[in-house]
Amino acid sequence: MDLRAPAILIASRSHGETACIARLLTENHGLVAGYVAGGRGRQLRPVMIPGNSVAAELRSKSDSQLPFARLELTESRAPWMTEPLPAAAIQWACALTASTLPERNPYPTIYSGLDALLTAICHAPSARGWLSVMVTYEAMVLRELGYGGAKPDAAGDFADQFEAFRLLHRPIRDYLLADSSRDVMAARTALGERLARMDS
Repeated sequence: MDLRAPAILIASRSHGETACIARLLTENHGLVAGYVAGGRGRQLRPVMIPGNSVAAELRSKSDSQLPFARLELTESRAPWMTEPLPAAAIQWACALTASTLPERNPYPTIYSGLDALLTAICHAPSARGWLSVMVTYEAMVLRELGYGGAKPDAAGDFADQFEAFRLLHRPIRDYLLADSSRDVMAARTALGERLARMDS
């Protein structure tokens, strides 16, 4: 692999004393993983936040080898990770994407949809400005992975948007995340609980 592309960092986990394994969503190459030397160090720690947009360079000598990755931050979502509701939404969107997409299969609509969703979360004045985008994104992931169906109507007021969000819980749990860790679905449950408090 010799890849240079814009990417969205959707997951990062520690590896050894100072490195990280990054999972990145790219438009034309899909989900790719890479070894980031020094990813836990002071210089790269602000880059390794799920939701961040990066310029990625990945290189490996064979397809069986985990590529080495160099990441340069292009847009940080870190300021919103200190706010509970936006942070929960970003964490869920990234966890859903990282847990469901097969590696190295391009899904350009999911890439553009996730980018639009993250932008909406970070720039809308409240969840009323991005919840319908979340519903659209979740329905898109279901459809792109072969579990299509009618998207719940997220038009209208916040109560209608929340009901549409609620209706997608079961198909996401039963189809997309049936074989995944409960922790992944717990991120959506936590987001739903925060949204419910807005609606009460």
